[in-house]
Amino acid sequence: VCIPKLRIPWFNRMETGLLEAGKELGVNVYQQAPASADEAEQVRLIGDAINQGVDAILVVPNNATSCEPVFSRAQNQGIVVLTHESPDQKYANYDVEMIDNVKFGEKALELLVEVMGTSGKFAVYVGSLTVPAHNIWADAALRLAKEKYPDLVQVADRFPVSEDQHAARQTALELLTAHPDIKGFLCFGSQGAPGAAQAVREKGLQDKVAVIGTTSPAQAAQFILDGSMDYSILWDPGEAAYVMVYLAKLILDGQEDQIYDGMMIPGIGEAKLEGMNVLFDRPLIVTKDNVGDYDF
Repeated sequence: VCIPKLRIPWFNRMETGLLEAGKELGVNVYQQAPASADEAEQVRLIGDAINQGVDAILVVPNNATSCEPVFSRAQNQGIVVLTHESPDQKYANYDVEMIDNVKFGEKALELLVEVMGTSGKFAVYVGSLTVPAHNIWADAALRLAKEKYPDLVQVADRFPVSEDQHAARQTALELLTAHPDIKGFLCFGSQGAPGAAQAVREKGLQDKVAVIGTTSPAQAAQFILDGSMDYSILWDPGEAAYVMVYLAKLILDGQEDQIYDGMMIPGIGEAKLEGMNVLFDRPLIVTKDNVGDYDF
């Protein structure tokens, strides 16, 4: 059973990958998601799955710590526990990550430079100053900018507005007024790029200001198609589900020795093993040409 954070299009895509893996690998799979991102409800669903005697539990934790007691109970009963988006998760066999965080941040900056050029002012959005992933990506992007593109100028510090489209739009409008020569917005967090793109659209600056973000294709589509957003960079949760089923089957078949640094997973590619973390470098770049291929 796969138990993601909640039921939204992003995790519907995860379910698609789950079912494809089940069909291809001969595994009986199903997904059960909380109605909202409620950590207590997720823990309850995990407990129910343990009581039902499943062989493996695949989880995208709402709270890594609150999952520890049920994960420990699962392992004590011989149930395989795999997670996604929860590196070094305690009481899990493995955690699967579809991107290399440093490379992901660097790639996002390269996409920005591709559109706005190697000089000029740009702003960086994150969801908050305490969201680990967003700030790791931003750190990597800014480090590369300093090393490789010395003529790029970051306006102020990073703005913690990327989980609120309205706040992201309002901040972009203020920045476009205060810095009429600003050339780009690099947005880590799902709502940052749509908000910045709204502002760019309202100002008629589609050809003058670049917007790059980590937004789902379905939400990014209208902005990418009208040119107010240039690229979305993220990963495919369906691939994460496939990998988790693949690994669970190896363990259950007594072939855990086949999980090693450099292993190849069909259709996905080479895995890097760092402790219990199974890492891939699989960023999904969404453009005008492929945005219609995704329904999440």
